[in-house]
Amino acid sequence: MEATINPAPSEKETVEQLGAARERILAELRKAIVGQDEVIEQILLALMAGGHCLITGAPGLAKTLLVKSIADIFHLHFQRIQFTPDLMPADIIGVEILQENDGDRRLEFVKGPVFSNILLADEINRTPPKTQAALLEAMQEHQVTAAGVKHKLTEPFFVLATQNPIEMEGTYPLPEAQLDRFMFNVVIDYLPEGDEVAVVLQTTGGKPRPIEPIFSGEDVQRFHEVVRSVPIAEDVVRYAVRIAAASRPNQSATPEFVNNWVSWGAGTRAAQYLVLGAKARAVLNGRAFATPDDVRALAYPVLRHRILVNYRAEAEGITVETVITRLLEHVQAN
Repeated sequence: MEATINPAPSEKETVEQLGAARERILAELRKAIVGQDEVIEQILLALMAGGHCLITGAPGLAKTLLVKSIADIFHLHFQRIQFTPDLMPADIIGVEILQENDGDRRLEFVKGPVFSNILLADEINRTPPKTQAALLEAMQEHQVTAAGVKHKLTEPFFVLATQNPIEMEGTYPLPEAQLDRFMFNVVIDYLPEGDEVAVVLQTTGGKPRPIEPIFSGEDVQRFHEVVRSVPIAEDVVRYAVRIAAASRPNQSATPEFVNNWVSWGAGTRAAQYLVLGAKARAVLNGRAFATPDDVRALAYPVLRHRILVNYRAEAEGITVETVITRLLEHVQAN
């Protein structure tokens, strides 16, 4: 049964229904996915807020299955691209081909896999920068340009890109400008033993139960509007801004540990995504207002790909997560 939301509910009703539907969403996902609750929540928040996700994790951790399952729940068109060194921009956005009909020849644009609702860009760091850049316009403008003609993408549109952190030889790390386009950097780690046993039992037994759609693409677009309308106090916004600002080295209010360990800090987009993510988290939990706790809970996925540690930090064994932990200890909500 699809779409439990009424055709035109009020914002308050939508918040209440989303809060009530949270357990249904998780129940459907658990038909295919075991554990990874924090990862699931972060991807759902990005989906509700209209942001893109970078997913980092070792092979075999069900990244593709998770994204496909979320697409099924929201009844969204899903496409997957395996990024390789020989992939060309036309392989992503599409190409013009010459068509002949009754002697009439004309160029016709054949759409590429980017024309979907959820695009899984698998191992995006394995393809050259020219092809990586082909996604930039799609991610930012929700359109692509081919032969000088702009083509609007299907709405809603999300890019979920995976990176394999193990093999870095022969890869092309995403530039900082493109990394900044991703709302979250979600890290998928190995499961605890109990969850891993459950996965093996589930995947080596009978055929898995099909996932039932709960929402539609129209619902997702309405969620975007509701999330942006969630009230948030100026003090909470100021808290998000101060966290982002404190990550920038050599500024007047920068803590000393940032000057010692960080070569580049987070920009304004980090504060925007902290606030937008906090609003989405409030809605997903059935609340009509965002709090500093919502901001704090999303600091790691928002900041871990926007803060670059320097050689001194690496020599001392300091990670980006260490810096973010210290930032949250240093910057207090009013």
